[in-house]
Amino acid sequence: MKVFQSILLLVSCQFLPTLALNCEVISGNLKQIDAGSGSVVGVNNQNEAFVLIDNTFRKIGTSLKHISVGPAGQLGVNTADQIFKLQGGSFMQIQGLLKQVDAGGDQIISGVNMNDDIYCLNMDANNQWSPSTLPWLSINGKLKYFSCGPYSCWGVNGADQIYILKDVSSTECSGSGFVNIGGLLSMIEVATDGSVFGVNKQGNLFQRTNVTPDNPDGTDWISMVACPNKHKHVSFDLGFLWVVCADGSIRRCTL
Repeated sequence: MKVFQSILLLVSCQFLPTLALNCEVISGNLKQIDAGSGSVVGVNNQNEAFVLIDNTFRKIGTSLKHISVGPAGQLGVNTADQIFKLQGGSFMQIQGLLKQVDAGGDQIISGVNMNDDIYCLNMDANNQWSPSTLPWLSINGKLKYFSCGPYSCWGVNGADQIYILKDVSSTECSGSGFVNIGGLLSMIEVATDGSVFGVNKQGNLFQRTNVTPDNPDGTDWISMVACPNKHKHVSFDLGFLWVVCADGSIRRCTL
C-alpha cells in the first residue's frame, strides 16, 4: 500500500503545476523553522535555538531540538523530550514528554511523544496552567508529526501517510477523529490562518489548495520550489513562507 501511494503521489505531481516562488536568502543555518503570530523561531543541528529579530536569527539560551511559536505561546522540546514554555522572558519546564510540540492552534498546545502518541492541551489549561499538573488529552491514533491551526490539525504517521483532524477548537482540541488525505509527506505544518504546507521524503515542497473553514480538507496538493536544492522544513505566517533547504540554508518567500 505504501509503495502504491508513493507512486500515486509522484505520478499525480507530474500533472500539478509547479510554482516557482519569489524568495530571498536569510542568513543562518537551521534544521527546523516555525512562524506564527508575527514571530519566527528555529533550531539548528546542534540543537541551538534562535528567534528572528530585525531580520537576524539571534541565539537564545535554551537548548532545544524542536521549537514552535503561535497563538498558544512559544514552546520547545529538548533532546530528553522535556517540554518548555516561554514565561516571563524565560523558558520554564512544564509537565509531560513530547518529541515535537506545536503552538499554532487557537491557544491550544499539541504534539507527539517518542511512541508517536498524540496529545493536546485545551486553551483554558494552557492559559491557567500549573506547570507540574497539566490535563493533557490523549488523541486516538499514531503520528510522528502533528500541527494545528484555527479549525483543524494535520499530521503524518510513520509511513508518511497524511491525516486531518477536524472540528478542532480552543475548548475541544481532540477534534472529531482523523481522516486520511491522499499523498505522502514526512512533515506538515498548519499556519494560523489554516494554510497547510508540507515536505516529502524526496525533499519536495507542497501546499494544500482551497483549504477553508467550510472545506478544511482542501482539494489538491500543488508543488512549489523555494530552494535550489531539496527542501527540509517549512512554515507560513502573515504572507511569508519560511523554508529550510536541504543544506540548512533559509529562504523567506512571498506567496
